[in-house]
Amino acid sequence: MPSPSATAESLLAFWADAGVDAMLLDEPVDRIAAGRLAPPLPAARKAAVAAPAASPGRPAQPDVSGVVAQARELAAAAQDLEALAAAIAAFDGCPLKFEGSASQAVFSRGDPAAPVMVIGEGPGADEDRQGAPFVGRAGQMLDKMFAAAGLTDRVFITNTVFWRPPGNRTPTPGEQAVCAPFVERAIALVKPQMLLLVGGASAKAMLKKDEGILSLRGRWLEWRSADGALELPALPTLHPAFLLRQPAAKKKAWADLLTLTERLDRPERPQ
Repeated sequence: MPSPSATAESLLAFWADAGVDAMLLDEPVDRIAAGRLAPPLPAARKAAVAAPAASPGRPAQPDVSGVVAQARELAAAAQDLEALAAAIAAFDGCPLKFEGSASQAVFSRGDPAAPVMVIGEGPGADEDRQGAPFVGRAGQMLDKMFAAAGLTDRVFITNTVFWRPPGNRTPTPGEQAVCAPFVERAIALVKPQMLLLVGGASAKAMLKKDEGILSLRGRWLEWRSADGALELPALPTLHPAFLLRQPAAKKKAWADLLTLTERLDRPERPQ
């Protein structure tokens, strides 16, 4: 006796040879009316639609509004940079503090009355060990560039986050958001004339932009605080770690520093 599959195959072959090329249902279906209805979404698509939409280039982030409010309160209470550093060290709202790579908060170095505030992405292993930003190979290159541009004693250096991300990865927008009130308070206390934003993660976070650093670099843009009370010209530039990997790009970063020093030293127009 032939198997059921062989029987079915033989029957289908018979109908095909007879010219039958369609199967009919027991009940009629109005295909025109059915075409007006949207097909049901798979379960995965339903979950994606229900989730909050992320802006292009930025993945959806968890709600950190409560932690940001706490950071803003602590930052506002700091009346000087020393108090701000202590507030950052005591702050437990940034998950990077507890992810295993960070041993201490890394806040700043440089002149507290500097006309230029340099804002990088986040501390690495060398910075975590020494407790100061930009002290590793990338930082040493940055210092040499500042010296050549006459900026050595004219910069105050910090980052968008104050704890080392695991594996030196790029900090997430959520991690940067919970540290942003402290960065803004540092700007208010230092009162710089302009900002130098070092690296793509810094430029995107500070300027709320989705463009890449190669598009943003060398362009004067405006930074505004969350409450709109502070506004400063900001110049994005390439990160020195990128320059170590791509030495040919050094001329672009050097051009950015010349652009910054030219504006910094430009005589004020008479009133």
